[in-house]
Amino acid sequence: MSDTITATERTQIAAANASGRPTVVLVHGLWLLAGSWDPWRELLEGHGFATIAPSWPDDPATVAEARRDPSILAGKGVAQITAHMADIIGALDSKPVVVGHSFGGLITQKLAGMGLASASVAIDPAPFKGVLPLPLSTLRSSLPVLGNPANRKRAVALTFEQFRYGWANALTEAEARRLYESHHIAAPGRPLFQAALANYSFRSEASVHTLAANRGPMKLISGGADNTVPWAITNASYKKQRRNVAVTEIEEIPGRGHSLTIDSGWEVVAESALSFISVQSARNAGSDKG
Repeated sequence: MSDTITATERTQIAAANASGRPTVVLVHGLWLLAGSWDPWRELLEGHGFATIAPSWPDDPATVAEARRDPSILAGKGVAQITAHMADIIGALDSKPVVVGHSFGGLITQKLAGMGLASASVAIDPAPFKGVLPLPLSTLRSSLPVLGNPANRKRAVALTFEQFRYGWANALTEAEARRLYESHHIAAPGRPLFQAALANYSFRSEASVHTLAANRGPMKLISGGADNTVPWAITNASYKKQRRNVAVTEIEEIPGRGHSLTIDSGWEVVAESALSFISVQSARNAGSDKG
């Protein structure tokens, strides 16, 4: 087992392997920690899945720790995070379902393209190389990071006003403040620069093997009110992915912003993902028996 895997992750891997259940690996995105998936884990485990919510490399365990020393969050990029997730998947007894949000959705698609997912769900996924739409709201949402080239090596926190626009525009101010206070941390700037420059780079880390024969079934979910990753980006990603021989689906959930995996309506999104992965897991089980 890789040295980059933490004690907490080793415990989750051991429990998943011992359970004999199909496993779901949950990949968070920028400005969040692995604990943001806790409600999802409880729901999925209640429906017969084992779950693992890995951290990004060197992430602290809690929001309080992350806020005390944001510098520990800086510098990590898409390839390093993807490699860490691949190491965790490699320690499992069977190929898992992978679910990711935002940059976790981009990494989910990379892992699927590497043949490491039995099925996958990418929620409001960050764009990969070849995805061309760049809505004005996306530019405004990313400006706090991309507006300063020095942020490529830094960890950058959003102000509440920036968080409200990019993440919580579909929420009341009270709920937006609650999420900001309970979940928001600084995030490495490097992945945003990698995605922004992907179409100008011959060997971008933000690239996805969409035509991989072993990619597996995939669903993309878009929040209809998302300012950070609007429908245009998710739909463009879907158009690339649907060329794959495997099942590819897309769903727009109206009125939902980028916070859709952690806000008060998270269960609607989780149930959509659960419905898809339950069907795919049942098909996989049937194929194994055949």
